[in-house]
Amino acid sequence: MASTLTPSDGPRRPSGPKATTAPTPATRPPAPTAPTAPTEPPAPVGRAGTTGPARTRTAPARTAPAWSRTPARALLCATALTVALGGGLAGCKGTTVGGATGSASPPAAGAPGDTAGAHGSALAAVDGLAVKGRAPKTGYSREKFGPEWADTDHNGCDTRDDILKRDLKKTVFRAGTKGCIVTAGVLADPYTGTSITYKRGASKVDIDHSVALSDAWQKGAQQWTADKRRDFANDPLNLLAVDASTNRRKSDGDTATWLPPNSAFRCSYVARQVAVKKKYGLWVTAAERDAMRKVLGGCPNQPLPAG
Repeated sequence: MASTLTPSDGPRRPSGPKATTAPTPATRPPAPTAPTAPTEPPAPVGRAGTTGPARTRTAPARTAPAWSRTPARALLCATALTVALGGGLAGCKGTTVGGATGSASPPAAGAPGDTAGAHGSALAAVDGLAVKGRAPKTGYSREKFGPEWADTDHNGCDTRDDILKRDLKKTVFRAGTKGCIVTAGVLADPYTGTSITYKRGASKVDIDHSVALSDAWQKGAQQWTADKRRDFANDPLNLLAVDASTNRRKSDGDTATWLPPNSAFRCSYVARQVAVKKKYGLWVTAAERDAMRKVLGGCPNQPLPAG
């Protein structure tokens, strides 16, 4: 019997083996994850820019400065810096002032040294001198101090020859003068530090007043008697045999305006001026006093010459 087809039935597909659905594979557990290697720090770069093998470096432990470990000592060092003493205190070694120089700043060059002086020293005597301004030179003349080189000690020799005998070596005397008149000799000149041959009549040697007569006149001598001025002009304490040309350059300068070129003699020279002014009561100017202190501050034990 013929089959009756309905419109809903389409043509039939040929029969064949049925398609099989592949079985869903079983879910496998995830594979174990390999441990992550620790991250290494970047390899250090050498001086030439090349990368070398990684190295592990241990930074050295930092130690605080020794002075800072003790609060009291740190405070002491800080105080020393604040007042700028110009030198280290005990326990403050290596402290600097004004920069990393390794030492404290030195005092200014040329600063005076000791300003007090030892007892009996020339420096100590400076403070006993009166300080005033320089008086006018009006009325001054060499004659105000009496005849040149008077024999004030009455030994039969004039003062000039007395000083030549005292200061020269290898002295030669004129015959028949009882050892008074010096005709030759050798001077170790204190003003220049040189040796000068003395020959009478062709002399390169002067007898200098350490405190010049003109300077004395302007600082008290114009008020003296004639006898006191004469004694002053011939006092061996105030007299030195020296190089003539250097003495002329000195003129009537005081300590503030002239010092011997021979620096090794300056302490003795200034000490002599102090002794003369103290003995005769002459005053000094403020600049002169300061100059005396500055020179003698470098030799505070320089004795005051006697005479």
